[in-house]
Amino acid sequence: MNFEKDDAVLLDSLSDVKKELKKKMKKKSSGHLPFLSENDKQCIHLIREQTRQLNQNNVTRTQAYFQFYLQYPEIHWALLGHMISRNVGWNMTDLKGELLMKLLPERDQKAFFSFLERGSWLIFQDVYPQFSVYDLSVRGRREMFHLLPFFYTSTFMETIWRYFWRSGDSYTLAIAMVINEQSYLEKELIQNNHFKKTVTGTVSFKMYEFLRLNNIIFPYCAGEKREKASLAGATSRHFTSLHERILFGKKLYSLLFQRDEILARVLKWAHEHPHTGSRKDYWPDLFNDINESFPRSLYKRRVKNCVLRKGAERLYSPPLKYAWPNTPHEEAKSGDWFEDWHVLDYIHKEVSLDGEILNNYCKTLETIELAVMAKEALLLREEE
Repeated sequence: MNFEKDDAVLLDSLSDVKKELKKKMKKKSSGHLPFLSENDKQCIHLIREQTRQLNQNNVTRTQAYFQFYLQYPEIHWALLGHMISRNVGWNMTDLKGELLMKLLPERDQKAFFSFLERGSWLIFQDVYPQFSVYDLSVRGRREMFHLLPFFYTSTFMETIWRYFWRSGDSYTLAIAMVINEQSYLEKELIQNNHFKKTVTGTVSFKMYEFLRLNNIIFPYCAGEKREKASLAGATSRHFTSLHERILFGKKLYSLLFQRDEILARVLKWAHEHPHTGSRKDYWPDLFNDINESFPRSLYKRRVKNCVLRKGAERLYSPPLKYAWPNTPHEEAKSGDWFEDWHVLDYIHKEVSLDGEILNNYCKTLETIELAVMAKEALLLREEE
């Protein structure tokens, strides 16, 4: 990374980052942006256009993260973002899948999708220009982070990118990106009054959390002869808490990047299974992207310990392109979330995670089945 020295502030340690952030807080953006050359202007235009094209839907975003990681494996968040984005896609298609279609009213299905899609879109339009500016910097062998304010990147991340350029500290960059993206989501999505009313404040959302539908799973290749992927992961709790989401992101990072055998096998699996949004991607013996059941029949239990019961049809899990259309988005409001340099403290806090998710995930599937059957029984009683 240390291609050449320039006039930028040398940020050689986190104490330098802290000093720089304190300084920026005192100045608190005067609104003056740096001078741009014609080449700078052209780069900004191209980055905006490329980001727009890749931000069409969850599948295009997820693939873009993976391609970037393959090009720049030192940017750990790109792989973490790719795997979490796969989970977001699965959560989106679940809303039109076998179980949740029967459990959630259509109004809630649409509202939940809108919430997930907006969050996914917001993060991509914030993070992908940062990746593109890093790509420009590497290709030109000089840092170009003066372009970041033109994409409304937080002063926090601008400072961290300069630090990374000098230090090559992949861990700190990754955790800083977790802090940044969750803080940005807090401002733009979680505190949005529309989504408070239609999603996070609803009975359906509380049921969603109660049923533990917020599992994040990392499929990985278990061995040469086994087709069924093994799973590592964790369950997110208190989704509306910024503090909890940042700690959860750190746990997922440690699971992926501090256990070499998991990283290698997750990468192998991701290479071999392009993201479609269907859960068939990782467990084709349990999920299918074609609906095998009769539409009007009452639901009967099909799953035990993540294995189909004898004679049962696979659970329907559609690809994203058949579940939801591409969604137009309003431009995000500009405005920096960064107000307190103490967020740097998250970088130092140690977290550990055993990654055991299979038992919890299997129980979740069975619990949802029971909830579907209970709802159908209730509706039958009401009709009698």
